[in-house]
Amino acid sequence: MGAERSGAAGNWLLPLKMPSNKSVSDAPVTQFQNCHILKDHKLQREDLWVREGKILNPEKLFFDEKGYADVQIDCKGSIIAPGFIDTQINGGYGTDFSLATDDLKCGVSMVARKLLSTGVTSFCPTLVTSPVSIYHQVIPQIEVQDGGPRGAGILGLHLEGPFISKDKKGAHPEEYLRTFENRGFRDLFDTYGSLDNVRIVTLAPELDRSEEVISELASRGIRVSLGHSVANLSQAEAAVKHGATFITHLFNAMLPFHHRDPGIVGLLTSNETPVGRSVFYGMIADGIHTNPAALRIAYRAHPKGTKTLSGSISTMDMCVRHFWQAAGCSVEAALEAATLHPAQLLGIEQAKGTLDYGTDADLVLLDRELNVKATYIAGEWVWKHSTIANEKEAE
Repeated sequence: MGAERSGAAGNWLLPLKMPSNKSVSDAPVTQFQNCHILKDHKLQREDLWVREGKILNPEKLFFDEKGYADVQIDCKGSIIAPGFIDTQINGGYGTDFSLATDDLKCGVSMVARKLLSTGVTSFCPTLVTSPVSIYHQVIPQIEVQDGGPRGAGILGLHLEGPFISKDKKGAHPEEYLRTFENRGFRDLFDTYGSLDNVRIVTLAPELDRSEEVISELASRGIRVSLGHSVANLSQAEAAVKHGATFITHLFNAMLPFHHRDPGIVGLLTSNETPVGRSVFYGMIADGIHTNPAALRIAYRAHPKGTKTLSGSISTMDMCVRHFWQAAGCSVEAALEAATLHPAQLLGIEQAKGTLDYGTDADLVLLDRELNVKATYIAGEWVWKHSTIANEKEAE
């Protein structure tokens, strides 16, 4: 990664090594210069400092340690945002996470590696409705792990089904749908076989005994999402009161909005949400599954809960760009929909989703049109656009 100089033509995003000046820590300090960073909900023109994989407070470095940067990177006016977090990826690049193949781990690793080019630094592999045997085989194989040069980090599994409505099953196979009618939470646990490494469960709140299931999952720190459902607003509100905090692909696979009973969509403006509780929602912002007008309605009704999804074959960066343009929101809001909000949903905002001091230095560098130019995990350069690679080779 080294280069002899920084800021010269053709050296976009290449680092300049600085003289060592260690006083407290032997770990090198990297300074990202000439950039606009997403901080406190605004793009601000200031440098970003990284040490030991974390965002560093430069005042501590300057005044307490009398130190400075070992490496400076000229970002040439790029935007620096936290790495994207995707909470629903069913597979990709020829891999289906719901298939218990012998090379599933290799497939997950391959997807994790490919995601780096889309700005995603961490994600939740998602299983759709499957036979019980598939859950028992697949769930133990997909473990939580940190990201790095080999790919985006895995935050935990998202189990989408099989406890969903047959009337809104979408592409989920009806023969494998299940209910809680016999033993409630025990039915769910026996179906999955294990809740180790499970981060999110999508279910239909109108199913009998769903409230006790939601309460139990929430008590275990597992996020409950409402989706593939024909629930009315009262059922959705009851689910939120019992601990549900997310809506899976809003508008899709649920009852359409009706003025007498808006269904799950009505949670956007419900006054029955418990004090201090936030309800987030995902949207397939690919220009196909959700009309731009629907994106605008959802964003304007409940802007702080938006979380864009890379549904269908669209990548996260494509969805961020489309959401920005279609919803008529700010660049900051579009970026936070893929960073801050999913981190808040998962309860990891103290480590990811922001560029606050002390958080993980998972970063995505973008141009003014929000095209991904480079991706960093824990301060390490893990992917770069081909134009940057060519410039490096030209050195």
